[in-house]
Amino acid sequence: MNDREIYFSVDIEASGPIPGEYSMLSLGACLVDAADHTFYAEFQPICDRFVPAALEVTGFDLRELSARGQLPMTVMQNLFDWVTVESHGVSPVFVGFNAGFDWSFVNWYFHKFLGKNPFGVAPLDIKAYYMGLTGCSWDETRSSKLPESLKPSRTGKMRHNALSDALYQGEIFRRMMELRTKLLP
Repeated sequence: MNDREIYFSVDIEASGPIPGEYSMLSLGACLVDAADHTFYAEFQPICDRFVPAALEVTGFDLRELSARGQLPMTVMQNLFDWVTVESHGVSPVFVGFNAGFDWSFVNWYFHKFLGKNPFGVAPLDIKAYYMGLTGCSWDETRSSKLPESLKPSRTGKMRHNALSDALYQGEIFRRMMELRTKLLP
């Protein structure tokens, strides 16, 4: 870690594979270096489209979220404000396990509802970071294939709860950063 960047582990659950056509249903985030600093919200869907398997894995019901979820603009403004406060004037970095998926929704929602993204234009992918760090194959970057030394102390595995998964992957990334420090001075 350095004093010019702060890392945010972010995870989302969605009703399908792409933003705009499908809805972000929940978002969880935490600081990689301070896991007790968290953000979580559930969204009102922006459309009725869904992939049945996506709803099955998350356990969400679009009708229920329409009634109890928060407006996307409200969530994104609250997330923007939280990231800004937690960043303390340094550059916030979006970190995700398979960041491309989560990033696509978060970036789209930030621009659609606020016209700006506090993370800028590039996410940091934990899987790609691990591949570069170790020289392993892409197939070996799955969380189930990581060595025990990188596995989180949190029990289980990623569970498709956005906050739980953000905390889980944040700990994996923190351990990778510690490994990097040992391997590369």
